[in-house]
Amino acid sequence: MEKAREMVKLAINALADKKGEDIRVIDIQEVSVLADYFLIASGSNTNQVQAMTDNVEEALGKAGYTCRQIEGYQSGNWILMDYGDIIVHMFCKEDRLFYDLERIWRDGKIMDAKEFS
Repeated sequence: MEKAREMVKLAINALADKKGEDIRVIDIQEVSVLADYFLIASGSNTNQVQAMTDNVEEALGKAGYTCRQIEGYQSGNWILMDYGDIIVHMFCKEDRLFYDLERIWRDGKIMDAKEFS
């Protein structure tokens, strides 16, 4: 659990460094075995979303965490990074509104990113 919180903190900082917007954390431990936390963030365009992804991968990599899988990097509209304990979703704004993961995962506990600082 502590490892997952550390990963979330590192990812939040990496997203914020690349001007990620509306960063949300959803605690899904009670509702899913997929992961402990979902992180969701928006970027203005595909280049920014890809830069956010690169920064998360670098920050978590330096801390010794390996990404199991990255999906959607080429298109850059919705990139998913699976770290096992956490899953990071980065969207272009309009795609985030369309897929609305916060609504789909509303049974999870939405947390303030500040809780991880």
